[in-house]
Amino acid sequence: MGITVGVPKENYQGERRVAVVPLSVQPLAKCGAEVVIERGAGLAAGFRDADYELKGARLVSRQEAFGAGVLLQVRTAGANPEAGREDLPRLRAGQVIIGFGEPLGAPQAYRDLAEAGVASFAMELMPRITRAQSMDALSSMATIVGYKAVLLAACALPRMFPMLITAAGTIAPAKVLVIGAGVAGLQAIATARRLGAVVSGYDIRPTVKEQIESLGARFVSLELETGSAQDQGGYAQAMGEEFYRRQRELMGDVIAGQDIVITTAAVPGQKAPLLVTREMVERMQPGSVIVDVAAERGGNCELTRPGETIVEREVTILGLLNLASAIPSHASQMYSKNITTFLCHLLKKGELVIDREDEITRETLVTQNGAIVNRRVRQALGLPDLEQQPSAPTR
Repeated sequence: MGITVGVPKENYQGERRVAVVPLSVQPLAKCGAEVVIERGAGLAAGFRDADYELKGARLVSRQEAFGAGVLLQVRTAGANPEAGREDLPRLRAGQVIIGFGEPLGAPQAYRDLAEAGVASFAMELMPRITRAQSMDALSSMATIVGYKAVLLAACALPRMFPMLITAAGTIAPAKVLVIGAGVAGLQAIATARRLGAVVSGYDIRPTVKEQIESLGARFVSLELETGSAQDQGGYAQAMGEEFYRRQRELMGDVIAGQDIVITTAAVPGQKAPLLVTREMVERMQPGSVIVDVAAERGGNCELTRPGETIVEREVTILGLLNLASAIPSHASQMYSKNITTFLCHLLKKGELVIDREDEITRETLVTQNGAIVNRRVRQALGLPDLEQQPSAPTR
């Protein structure tokens, strides 16, 4: 008999996404899973209960959803530190939980999951390898974030983006600088270009110059030593304070000439690097806009207030949080594809098998058999490495 997959309604404040959309129910059934979903779980993202029933899912209470063998969520553990604790008593040993959980930023939350005896997987830890591309939820959400950041900037800017030649004269195009050329940054560049802005992009990794230029933007080159700026997984690495000091010094002149600055620089599990200082903001023209996508990790701008929009010296600074949830329908659709593909990767003939010889499984698994087993999370908690444990099926 197949495994039961429960999809609870997200209870993080302001979270509108749902972990599984109706279109993913039948693919899960083909992998041997029956889907039960809490009533109303998809409404905020535009998916009605009837849509799920039509695809074969069964509507249940929250308690029944948490009774499933596998739980699929958008936010688990550390990604939902307050409301998530209310659900801890509903967990039982042997369950499997998959979702975003801030394993490197808030690793202590996984102690609770380990004590509950559940096997938990963190979608943030998905390795950047070819086999895992269809499961890369971080990239999916970053795509949404980059797009939305530009739209919010356009709404806040007291000017239009494109160059227009009108009977009333010529309107010059807006100048947009995107700092950080990961998935979010590249999507922001592409979106700003589609709106008609003159766009520049900057990243400490010189390897992304070609990607920035391929989108029609100018690559901002600073005289800095960037040889160690990228890790083996393709992510930006934290650099020393002297590097960031020199970077800020050189970046000041570039930022002063921009109408919009969108900052997306983040290092997994660490505080966001400070890239835009108060002095830089003071040099910007009145009406300019900064959208700090890294606000959830403290922000790239010195003046950012996470969760708030402020005006400083006539410059508007948006420190918005949970941007992916602002476009819940497509964000849920993309996330659902990622998480269900990952679950089907774990399912073998209707049984969920945790094979730690497999890189995808090993790197995303955080807790199992009452212990925190992930090497990176154990390091974040100051725990010694564990010896490799044998694979074991989990039902």
